[in-house]
Amino acid sequence: MNFLRGVMGGPSAGPQPSGADTIQKLCDRVASSTLLDDRRDAVRALKSLSKKYRLEVGIQAMEHLIHVLQTDRSDSEIIGYALDTLYNVISNDLEEEEQDDSEEENSAKQVDDLGSQFTEIFIKQQENVTLLLTLVEEFDFHVRWPGVKLLTSLLKQQGPQVQQIILVSPMGVSRLMDLLADSREVIRNDGVLLLQQLTKSNAAIQKIVAFENAFERLLDIITEEGNSDGGIVVEDCLLLLQNLLKNNNSNQNFFKEGSYIQRMKPWFEVGDDNCGWSAQKVTNLHLMLQLVRVLVSPTNPPGATSSCQKAMFHCGLLQQLCTILMATGVPADILTETINTVSEVIRGCQTNQDYFASVNAPSNPPRPAIVVLLMSMVNERQPFVLRCAVLYCFQCFLYKNQKGQGEIVSTLLPSTIDATGNSVSAGQLLCGGLFSTDSLSNWCAAVALAHALQENATLKEQLLRVQLATSIGNPPVSLLQQCTNILSQGSKVQTRVGLLMLLCTWLSNCSIAVTHFLHNPANVPFLTGQIAENLGEEEQLVQGLCALLLGISIYYNDNSLENYRKEKLKQLIEKRIGRENFIEKLGFISKHELYSRAAQKPQPSFSSPDHMMFDHEFTKLVKELEGVISKAIYKSSEEDKKEEEVKKTLEQHDNIVTHYKKVIREQDQELEELKQRINTLTSQNEQLQATVTQQVSQIQQHKDQYNLLKVQLGKDTQHHNSHSDMFQMNGIQTEEVSKLKEELEEWKNKHELLQGQLREKDSVIEILNSSQLEMGTTEQSSQTIKSGGLEHSSELQKELEVLRSQMQLQAAEISKLQMENQKLQVMNATADPVLGDSGATAATSSELEARLEQEIKELKSEVKALSEEKESLKQHLDSSSSTVAILQDEKSKLQREVAESKKEQDDLLVLLADQDQKISALKIKLKDLGVPVEDEDDIESGDQGDEDEDGDEEEQD
Repeated sequence: MNFLRGVMGGPSAGPQPSGADTIQKLCDRVASSTLLDDRRDAVRALKSLSKKYRLEVGIQAMEHLIHVLQTDRSDSEIIGYALDTLYNVISNDLEEEEQDDSEEENSAKQVDDLGSQFTEIFIKQQENVTLLLTLVEEFDFHVRWPGVKLLTSLLKQQGPQVQQIILVSPMGVSRLMDLLADSREVIRNDGVLLLQQLTKSNAAIQKIVAFENAFERLLDIITEEGNSDGGIVVEDCLLLLQNLLKNNNSNQNFFKEGSYIQRMKPWFEVGDDNCGWSAQKVTNLHLMLQLVRVLVSPTNPPGATSSCQKAMFHCGLLQQLCTILMATGVPADILTETINTVSEVIRGCQTNQDYFASVNAPSNPPRPAIVVLLMSMVNERQPFVLRCAVLYCFQCFLYKNQKGQGEIVSTLLPSTIDATGNSVSAGQLLCGGLFSTDSLSNWCAAVALAHALQENATLKEQLLRVQLATSIGNPPVSLLQQCTNILSQGSKVQTRVGLLMLLCTWLSNCSIAVTHFLHNPANVPFLTGQIAENLGEEEQLVQGLCALLLGISIYYNDNSLENYRKEKLKQLIEKRIGRENFIEKLGFISKHELYSRAAQKPQPSFSSPDHMMFDHEFTKLVKELEGVISKAIYKSSEEDKKEEEVKKTLEQHDNIVTHYKKVIREQDQELEELKQRINTLTSQNEQLQATVTQQVSQIQQHKDQYNLLKVQLGKDTQHHNSHSDMFQMNGIQTEEVSKLKEELEEWKNKHELLQGQLREKDSVIEILNSSQLEMGTTEQSSQTIKSGGLEHSSELQKELEVLRSQMQLQAAEISKLQMENQKLQVMNATADPVLGDSGATAATSSELEARLEQEIKELKSEVKALSEEKESLKQHLDSSSSTVAILQDEKSKLQREVAESKKEQDDLLVLLADQDQKISALKIKLKDLGVPVEDEDDIESGDQGDEDEDGDEEEQD
């Protein structure tokens, strides 16, 4: 400790040692001391000297400090001192903070080189970085925090090398991800800074960090800190998110699929009072808008961009951005960035473009947002960057949007112009900007109108109908003629470049527009004159565009004007300009520096208004036409004819291809519908199969339970009469019940048939009885026959009674079977819920199974009894039918005998009449002879009196 007092500047009688000597002694103390306290004090002293004597401590003590990290890990205090010392040596932040503004740049470069050299020494042994990763895992604040700062500094100095070491280290990135979950905000915030450096320009590490749930944790931190109202921590998180998503398609897709886009919507919720925004809030919101643009950047794959655009519309993010766009009091830079963001969210997405077209500004009366933005674009008092942003927004709105292009052009046509003048349309604003005195407004309006015609031949033809009133008393002129008039007036270069780009876009691939342009006799001489002159560098760009416009007039010429046929125009170029000179002037466009800048990306970004010359889409047109125009200039008339024939053939071919494309598109739609139906049916089939599989497994389970219960209980189970209890049905029982039902129906039919046969027998017997009762009783023989018939009738009556009693018994059996059937139906109705209840107890299942088996046995026995009764009934029917036949035979015999007896009676009556006549004649003769003869009346009266007397005597007796 006395040594340390001397080192730290304590009182001493001798000369003071130098800094290098002190550091050397401290290093020796760290290396040789056996006591931990002495080593700790020496490392603490090195830490205090490391800021002032950075070079000496780095050179002499780095190896000893690394050794301390390796050997003294049990003491967190000495580890913390060693890490802080290494951080002071390696980091350049401290030196930058201490430097004054007056210091030279070379000193700053030396500082940077010093930190980079020490970092290189440290990471030369990869084990040192691995050791540092292990120390960062420690929870002790005095170890973890300096470890995080040191690793961040290493990444700043030698980022790619340290990234590679961490990448190959086992669980290296995952260890660092744990820093975001630390409850201590200082460590968590520095962990965010560490991950910023770790993820720079390394796609592999970016993917690992993203799949380690970084998006979820960072968005949670942003929400906790207050979204856009948060502090610098929100800014750091947003920068880290940009590192993870920018130019990383995998992470962008993961961000979208994880529904993290929906969590961005609350970031852009601003209130009505937008005054007094803090600088930090402006920074945060600016970074949030940039993060949205990263997801929908035109440089991303089209499929990924389109899916993100749709997600932003469905979650309401686009609507929220449009709210900021139309809000009041929003800072200018935020408004500009919001316009750029909305531009890329709607670019090429028809749904988003349609929504943007429907947005109205909160004015009275309400105006479309497009009109309000165009008013800012053509207003020269607006900031330059804002006007560029509005132009970009208008371009993105019209990109691949034929519907939007038609709506813009329609506002210029005579039939749709508002005659009252109460409202300003987009077309009127574009025309006003096109012919204003501000060259920047001319250029922006020309480029915007060119985008309304991009790849749309129909609108190019319709725009030819636009007429403009130049001044009072003069006839109106066409828009095309007015553009050429301004060109010939010698306006500013920027204005002429914008008008020439508009004309080139308008005339390309539109022969009718070329004819209208050539119909003005002043246009071709003006172009040839501009191309032929030798002007300065500023005019070379105009010359190149004039050459391009003249070349388009040749290439898309349909030879409808005799004086301006292709061949004549080429001869004119040969005479007035020269082919080589024409091609050279045409090449001025693509060789221009501003052309190269504009060709890089769709967004117009210019450092100053003077550099605003070329549009991105126009550079594509130049690249497409430059070669074909050069070839067309050198072609002969015969080659032109052949080319015309080839064009016609190609047009026919294109028409055929278009037709087949339409057919294929329709078939694709039908295929999509069929695929959707197939998918629906497949899903339904899978659901049904799953249900069937489940039911089969349940049935099999019930069968297994049934078999197990059957084996356990045997065949001696008792039968219970209660049929209201639940029971389980299986396939065999259901089949037997159905068979019993069929047998019951058969018995019912047979019962009805027997009843009909019995009714017929009854009618026959009644007929026989009536016929027998009507027979006379005159003869003894007939009485005998009648008594025999009555005997047979009585026998038949007895048999009939027996049959009726049997039928009654049968009806009772049938009613009993019907009741059993009803009970079975009730039990069937209650079978389904029982099937679902697989948790029924084993005792209940066994009772139900036994009861069902007993009932089946009883039904079988009843069916057997019914079948026996059926046989007996058949026998009775046979015997009754034979009896009826016998009775019918006897009836016929009786009828014959009755007829014979009637004949005999008639004969007897005739004989009796003859005898009576003979007797009366004899009596007359006897009376004539005087012989007393008694009449039959006297005899009968005498007989009657004798009988009365006999009766009185009997009464007295």
